Amino acid sequence: MILNNLSLCYQNKLILAPMVRVGTLPMRLLALDYGADIVYCECRGIKPRALSMLELIDLKMLQCKRVVNEVLSTVDFVAPDDRVVFRTCAKEQNRVVFQMGTSDAERALAVVRLVENDVAGIDVNMGCPKEYSTKGGMGAALLSDPDKIEKILGTLVRGTRRPVTCKIRILPSLEDTLSLVKRIERTGVAAIAVHGRKHEERPQHPVHCEVIKAIAGTLSIPVIANGGSHDHIQQHLDIENFRQATGASSVMVARAAMWNPSIFLKDGLRPLEEVMQKYIRYAVQYDNHYTNTKYCLCQMLREQLESPQGRLLHAAQSSQEICEAFGLGTFYKETTQEIDARRVELLAKTPEEVGEPAEDTSGVIKMAVKFDRRAYPPQITPKMCLLEWCRREKLAQPVYETVQRPVDRLFCSVVTIAEQKYQSTLWDKSKKLAEQTAAIVCLRSQGLPEGQLGEESPSHKRKWEAPAQDPGGPRTQKPVPPGELCKKPFSTLDNGEESPLEGW
Repeated sequence: MILNNLSLCYQNKLILAPMVRVGTLPMRLLALDYGADIVYCECRGIKPRALSMLELIDLKMLQCKRVVNEVLSTVDFVAPDDRVVFRTCAKEQNRVVFQMGTSDAERALAVVRLVENDVAGIDVNMGCPKEYSTKGGMGAALLSDPDKIEKILGTLVRGTRRPVTCKIRILPSLEDTLSLVKRIERTGVAAIAVHGRKHEERPQHPVHCEVIKAIAGTLSIPVIANGGSHDHIQQHLDIENFRQATGASSVMVARAAMWNPSIFLKDGLRPLEEVMQKYIRYAVQYDNHYTNTKYCLCQMLREQLESPQGRLLHAAQSSQEICEAFGLGTFYKETTQEIDARRVELLAKTPEEVGEPAEDTSGVIKMAVKFDRRAYPPQITPKMCLLEWCRREKLAQPVYETVQRPVDRLFCSVVTIAEQKYQSTLWDKSKKLAEQTAAIVCLRSQGLPEGQLGEESPSHKRKWEAPAQDPGGPRTQKPVPPGELCKKPFSTLDNGEESPLEGW
């Protein structure tokens, strides 16, 4: 996805602010549909000692690999644990700004070179007051180190053909604030976004419009006003009023857009039900993880979370259940079928990557099965049942070998019990799902209970029966569909921690 060299203009623009867990691709596209001129990617990263993503920090991005996702028509930046850290598409390519957290100029430049061909602008987060950001010297921590700010921004301005900006908070004194923004302007940035609150202030504190106005009157570059959602912006007309109150060139909207992204629409807010349905459609079309979709919808519902629809949303444990809660069950089925058809078509066009795995599969017992979380009680899974049974029978614990097919990034797992291998012929979206389906194949082939709701378990005392080996090849309950297995290349997953978004 190569862009032209036209600079992104920050004059007189309506901008979707970077927001934790909110500014993923579906929300950005929805904001653009409703009239936003520029959209910032979500402010994400990693908390210390955890894998929950909260700010796109340089260290995380440098581990990523750029992947062209031909099934979804997106460009994905994928972490070693296979999580998509940043996903973008052609529809937003000239209007999406990539914001990152950094405290090091050279690392920041390395990230910019990784993403610059797929985004319209680069922004450095210098306003986040959260500890997970400031503890690493990023976010608002940079405001106390103007020399480092100058080095980071100057390095990026000289090192990329994309416009570079930064987003800051105001300092305790107006004099210090104006001194800082003048130094920032001298680095050559294209614009500066100002959240009109101090480091220690939160949304319930009034935004300091007069400070933003003083900054706008001092600088010659565009100033983007931010922080008006709580007191100033409830409808579209309020955006212009906030711009005038701050004297800014443009306005960046955060929570008001999170609550209803049609805030950007000149004709006024659209009904929330309509907005949420449109958001869900984008989420399904671009394979957004259901937990992120659910989170964003909860922010839109707000006080309606206790409504019947809110309760259905709260109970949803998959994208399909979310769609059903909003009357989009048929849309979900049709869209996922279209995605699956594109995947099959793509595999058919790349026969060199289709076939049996490189490893010897002789003696592998196969079934075409899928793991459906809804069919099992909370805290009960086939893997748990299989492990418990192996312990009772004094067998070695199950060993799972999981591989990923690069062409569509789906997973397949083989579980070994007493030197016998078991595998589902159907590929899954995650490593966890693939391991569960492999466990199901083993349990079903042995006539053992797998923990499903309403399942009787008279066979719990059943002794292990080693399956008879078929010298002619693998024992298969159902034929392997064409293109379900791939020959090369496989990337074996490590045993590190897994994404909390994929947990049960």
